[in-house]
Amino acid sequence: MKLAIVKYNAGNIQSVLYALERIGMEAEVTDDHALLRSADKVIFPGVGEASSAMNYLKERQLDSLIKNLEQPVLGICLGMQLMCMHSEENNTDCLGIFDTTVRRFSGSLKIPQIGWNLVQETREPLFSHLPKEAYCYFVHSYYADLCDETTATTEYGVRFSSALQKRNFYGVQFHPEKSASVGEQILKNFITL
Repeated sequence: MKLAIVKYNAGNIQSVLYALERIGMEAEVTDDHALLRSADKVIFPGVGEASSAMNYLKERQLDSLIKNLEQPVLGICLGMQLMCMHSEENNTDCLGIFDTTVRRFSGSLKIPQIGWNLVQETREPLFSHLPKEAYCYFVHSYYADLCDETTATTEYGVRFSSALQKRNFYGVQFHPEKSASVGEQILKNFITL
């Protein structure tokens, strides 16, 4: 099984590698087009800012590559947000895989949302072998609106998409690599798709 992690200027790759090691998997961190295309599964993680991340992807033609991958692809946090149509963060056009918009939390909420929150209305296959509600670990100031591709929801001032799926593309707003046994199961589910 060849696992690839998309290398771009967005952090948290090390914690994803450690989480994969804990479940007995190794992954190659790469921005090489041929390696990404030939991988069995691709993980697109990210912590950072949408417009600079999109610029980096475009400079290396990774934007069109990711959109055209045919194997299962998992976007995590910023990775999932970049798979949406548009982000309010610096008015950024994203990859357009998921038909939804990324918005900034507003009002009197503490921003970013940091910590454990309840993930509800979960759907398989990413949430197989898990209860319909589970706690996961979040760190984010922006969220994806609910849409037809929503496969889990979370409440933080508003109800938002904590997971998305369209064809071979999956996304989670929380960090499975920091979400204890629930996150490990989600990563296992992704790897066995």
